[in-house]
Order: sequence, then structure tokens, then C-alpha cells
Amino acid sequence: MPPRIPILNCLRASRPSSPSAFTLPLRPFSSSSIHQAKDTVRPKKKISHDPYIIAQRNRKKSANISRRAELEQQRVEALGDPVRGISTPFVESFDTGLPLKQTPNGKLPKDEIHLNYALKPADIEASLKTSKDLAVPRTTTKSTGYAPQYYPQENAPATSVEGISIEELEKDHKRASIAISRITALQNGSSKDRMRVNITRCVNAFGRHNTDKILPPRAPPLPSLKSNEPHPIRPATNEAATTKRIGPDTGSSEVQIAILTAKIKTLADFLQTRGKGDKHNKRNLRLLVHRRQKLLQYLRRKERGGPRWQHCIETLGLTEGTWRGEISL
Repeated sequence: MPPRIPILNCLRASRPSSPSAFTLPLRPFSSSSIHQAKDTVRPKKKISHDPYIIAQRNRKKSANISRRAELEQQRVEALGDPVRGISTPFVESFDTGLPLKQTPNGKLPKDEIHLNYALKPADIEASLKTSKDLAVPRTTTKSTGYAPQYYPQENAPATSVEGISIEELEKDHKRASIAISRITALQNGSSKDRMRVNITRCVNAFGRHNTDKILPPRAPPLPSLKSNEPHPIRPATNEAATTKRIGPDTGSSEVQIAILTAKIKTLADFLQTRGKGDKHNKRNLRLLVHRRQKLLQYLRRKERGGPRWQHCIETLGLTEGTWRGEISL
């Protein structure tokens, strides 16, 4: 029978050599044990079957929903339409391309009359005058054996040319003049012709080569409080900047915003009338609206709500919905 070994010696022999071999994770003093934790169960609400309470609850819910709908409608109306904004005379003139009869507050430069095919009214009048001189000669005819000879106006006035009376020739010239005026009229042109004219009108109306003579420049920065310099006075206009420009201003933010507004209006009218299922142009409309939104945010941040910003949004009828927040179409 083997000798009995004391239990204490066995525990000493089985103890590991390193103290960190069987160390257990320590729980902080503030935590409680699993047995001490109690499951907190919220008491269930008692569902009332009283018809009066149910009707009162439904009435409150419907009143809350209707009030939220009214507030949402007021918010949308305050922001305005993100695509069209507010209709103004300048925006309405995009459909015809004709100049405005009265400029709002004298802030828009005088617009010219534009014709189709990039023609000018002065050139048309000069051409019609030349054609009248050729079609209705102011000379006297003398019949000879070979061909009619024309003499200056100092002789007796002619009554006919080659058997055609002068009155008939004048009527033909008037009919030809009316036909030319209809052909060169912008109302009879295509959408591309009107867009070309509208881009030119936007450059003339919002380009800084013209608006610098009308609108005051941006307010100068305030002087520091430490210096005793007087507050700088803003000049009435910025005509000095116009002398440095070589040509018309086509790249400023307000010009690009006006051009994008003309394109957006043309595309929105097309989608509303004929292109309801045109997904490609719907995507193009979203791109134009968001591009204009970025330019508006930049112009507002740069001009700090100055006269250029006010002139741009008032003339084009742009509301807060066109540049504030997220636009979803």
C-alpha cells in the first residue's frame, strides 16, 4: 500500500510556476453580478375599448395630420418652385425674344431688337431701300428701236416701266417687304434661334460691362478697431472696371445664372407639353437646376446679399427654393 501524501503537498506540486498562467478577468467593483441584475419589464398599456376615447384619439390624430400638411404646404409655398420660380416680364420675354418695353427700375440696360438669322434691323432697311430703287426706278423711259433707255429724274416722271405701271411696282415692293419681315421675324424662327437671341440678351442685361455703369460695387471691408482710419465710402458705380474689359462679360455668375434660367424654362415647357415620358431630358433638367443652385449659392456668398444679388433674383424671379436646401425633382 503506497504511503499517503498530504493534500497540502499535492496542491503545492500542482501550482503553476508562473503566476499569470491561470489568472481570471477581473470585474470592476461598480458592476453587479448576473444574479443581482433584474429584468425590468415595462408594463403594457391598457387598451381602452371605450368608443368615446377611441373617437377622441382618432380626432386628435386627424387634426395633427391636417395641421402638418398645412405647415408643409406653407413651407413649400414660401420656398417657391425650384424650377420656374416667380414669373417676371424678363423671363416671359424668353418665349418671343423681344425686348422689354419698360425696364424695371432702370436697372436693365436698353435692349435691342433682334431678328432671325443674326440680322440687324438697320441692314434690312438698307437692303429694302436698295431693292425699291431697283424695282421702282425714278426715271423716264424713251422707246427706241432696240431697248428702253433710262434718263435722270429731272425729266417728266415715268408712268410705266416696260408696260407695268408704277403703282403695280410699288404694290409688289410692299408685298416683298412684308414677306421679308415675316421671314426675318424671330417669332417664326425655331427654338434654337430664340435661344441664341436669349443668350445674347442675357449677356447684355447681366454682363458687368453694362451693369458696372448702373449698379454700385460690393461694399468695402470694415476697418479694424485698432486703427483710426475713417470708414471707406462706397462709390456710386464701378465705371473704372468697365475700361479694363476687352469685350462683353460672358463668364460672371449672374450671366451664367440668367442663361441657365432661359434653358430651364425652355426645357420645362417642353416636358410639360410634349415630352412627358422623355427621361433623358428630365435628367438634363435636374442637372441644369442643380448647376444653377450652385452658382446662386456662390453668388450669394460672394456678394453678401448686395445689389448684384438683389438685381439677379428680382429680374429672374428666383425664390429661396431655387438655391436653399436640397432640391428633388
